[in-house]
Amino acid sequence: MNTEETNVEMKDAPGRDAEPKEEPKEEAAADADATEADVSEADLDQEEQEKQPMTGGGDRAADAPSASEEEVTVTVSAAEKNGSVKLKIPDEDGAQEVKFTGLNKEELLRVAGTPGWVRTRWALLVVFWLGWCGMLGGAVLIIIRAPRCRDLPPTNWWNDGPLYQVGDVPAFSGDLKGLEQKLDSVSQLKVKGLVVGPIHVAPPNEAMNLKFEEISSEVGNLEQFKSFVKAAHKKGISVVLDLTPNYRGYEPWFSNGSVTNVAERLKSALVFWLSEGVDGVQLSGVERVASVVPSLWADIQAIVQNGTNERPSSRVLIGVTDRSSAEDVSSLLSTTGVNLLVSNVLLPRNKDATERAQSIQRLYSSHGPLKLAWSIGGRAQGHLASLVGRARVNLNQLLLMTLPGTPVFNYGDEIGLVDEGKFPKMLWDSDEELNGTLQEDRAERLSCRRFFQTLSELRVKDRSLRFGDFHLLSNSSSFLAYLRVWDQNDRYLAAFNWAEEEEEEVVLTPPPSDVAPPRYVTVVLSTNSSVLPRDASVDLTKLKLGPGQAALLKFPYPG
Repeated sequence: MNTEETNVEMKDAPGRDAEPKEEPKEEAAADADATEADVSEADLDQEEQEKQPMTGGGDRAADAPSASEEEVTVTVSAAEKNGSVKLKIPDEDGAQEVKFTGLNKEELLRVAGTPGWVRTRWALLVVFWLGWCGMLGGAVLIIIRAPRCRDLPPTNWWNDGPLYQVGDVPAFSGDLKGLEQKLDSVSQLKVKGLVVGPIHVAPPNEAMNLKFEEISSEVGNLEQFKSFVKAAHKKGISVVLDLTPNYRGYEPWFSNGSVTNVAERLKSALVFWLSEGVDGVQLSGVERVASVVPSLWADIQAIVQNGTNERPSSRVLIGVTDRSSAEDVSSLLSTTGVNLLVSNVLLPRNKDATERAQSIQRLYSSHGPLKLAWSIGGRAQGHLASLVGRARVNLNQLLLMTLPGTPVFNYGDEIGLVDEGKFPKMLWDSDEELNGTLQEDRAERLSCRRFFQTLSELRVKDRSLRFGDFHLLSNSSSFLAYLRVWDQNDRYLAAFNWAEEEEEEVVLTPPPSDVAPPRYVTVVLSTNSSVLPRDASVDLTKLKLGPGQAALLKFPYPG
């Protein structure tokens, strides 16, 4: 170590000698006061301390060059309130005093206002804003170029899934109590509504003995019906009551002379049943009452369709007609004002695929998907399997579930129930062991039901099938194909071959370019899984369907 000596002394006032001297008592008292002031200043609050400048005199004194026998004196003046540091550094001409003070806040602000710092600050600000504007412009460009999402149409519950008709409660479940017990099984089918009855007292062809508000004793009673409605609502299933007046007779509204009286009585019955919680009403022969007593028909419409404060726009008026031409059905939809009209447009009698395709296209073009109802069979016509054959039940299930509109099924259509009499008894699975033919029949019913359930789940959840656009792709006597497309969702191609014998190659009419399917599509479901297994990729240019076969194919939105 150097033998250089550094002396650091605390001074009472600047300019005093380094050696201590004896001071008068008065000056000593003053020094004591000054010391108290110094201590008081050391206790400044945080805000005052922040105003104090930073001092670095000690370090600078230590770093200052020194020579042998030279003395560096560092003084901290008690008189300086800003805590300045004074260094005395001897040079050739004598001691030189240098004073170092830190920068307080005011000085820092003055430094920040210098031209160099202002230029730097503005340069950084410009760079920030340029970057921010660039990101904003990129986001706007992405939004502008992104395809617009279509608004969802204002649908009601009857547009969201299939309807299930229980036209004869005793044949289906025994009575209303049994119907409530079967709700779990019905709920598994993903149906949105149950059309029940008619169940009111109505002796055949006897208008005078008609009692709309009384339940037939063979079906149950009012308390059982109310319990059933409450249980159905808990499962998310709406209840529609068929109130066709003369449902056991020849004419739904009796004779022409009785239509006025019956329609008037129906009005009060509608108020009664709607107050009991039903979600809508179904009436057969609507064309007759609408034409014979149009004013009363308008009243019937208003009672059902106007809704209530508790349930606005949630009640449906379903009409049933035996008309089969698209022209007649279209006219009735316009003149009756019903929410849905069940007709015989799709009945297979004397109709080939071309005529079916034309009927579907005409109704869709005139009314859109939300007012159309599709059914094959019913209370009057019988069950699906009896009308099309058990081998083609799945084909027609697929047709009804994928058309633009509401599919309507008769009880037992999900298992291929065949008519044995007007109202065959519903077949329910049990735990009993079956052998031979009975076991095969049971396996066939279960397979048919699984096919139905899969379609129903798809119809309920997929927007393209619920309310998507309809594009017809085929014009053949035995082949039908169409697209279902909604906005940016998956698109579906449904194809059906009604040929009886030879296999027919699929020939598709080119659709609009914006919805045209790609060459390769995916199998969603088919009536012949051994040829077209689920999730298999299919080349549309080589697609073939055997006689009585159908397939539902899927491809993604091209983006």
